[in-house]
Amino acid sequence: MRTITVNEVILAIDEAREREPGGAVAFDGDGTLWSGDIGEDFFAAFLDRGVHDAAREALVREAAAEDVDISGTPREIAQRIHAAYVAGTFPEERVCEIMTWVAAGWSRTELDRFCGELVETLRLGDRLHAETIRIVEHARRVGIDVYLVSASPRAIVEQAARLVGIERTNAMAAREACNAAGIVEAAIERPIPYGPGKVTHLRERLGEARVLYAAFGDNAFDVPMLRESRHPVAVRPKARLVDRAAEVPALVELERR
Repeated sequence: MRTITVNEVILAIDEAREREPGGAVAFDGDGTLWSGDIGEDFFAAFLDRGVHDAAREALVREAAAEDVDISGTPREIAQRIHAAYVAGTFPEERVCEIMTWVAAGWSRTELDRFCGELVETLRLGDRLHAETIRIVEHARRVGIDVYLVSASPRAIVEQAARLVGIERTNAMAAREACNAAGIVEAAIERPIPYGPGKVTHLRERLGEARVLYAAFGDNAFDVPMLRESRHPVAVRPKARLVDRAAEVPALVELERR
């Protein structure tokens, strides 16, 4: 991959906008707009608060499916699932789902309040990537719709979107299912924005005709979204994305700041 400057990316987006008005840009979150993984941050913080018994049955089912020990408290089972994921023996997409519905038994209002406080505790503002934030700011300034497409839990992603200046309604994330009373259930709305699911979510918002001027990602599961754009851009790419770069022929790497 050749390296491209922020100014070159901005110019490419503006030229695409001149040719095909009405398009958008899309960013992955973790590792692309900020360092670290806010889904992991949320999960760790949530486990510290304890897991409601409402999540137990689903946690046992998920653990048993991958031969993870199902004994102990819901918190202990969730911790073992995460350890199996870190060890490479539990599917990543399913872990993203579990990290989202592990809040079963909480109200959505409580969950949103918790995540609002957590973003401050995590000092996420200090973890932002200057190069991508500058592109977000330019796109918003010239009237281009900006989307955040992340497989992390909705509640924390929406708080992060607010911090980086992306409208909450333009943040797509793994969404927990809730009952009529607004209580989180141990279930997920599928597909989550992971791999091909990122494109599914984007196209539901954009329609089939609107152009994606540029897409930004850092990992292998961003490949489908990167392929969907006129200008695919790797941001501080992980080895897994570098290994699959040939699947995105126009892929370039954004300069670091």
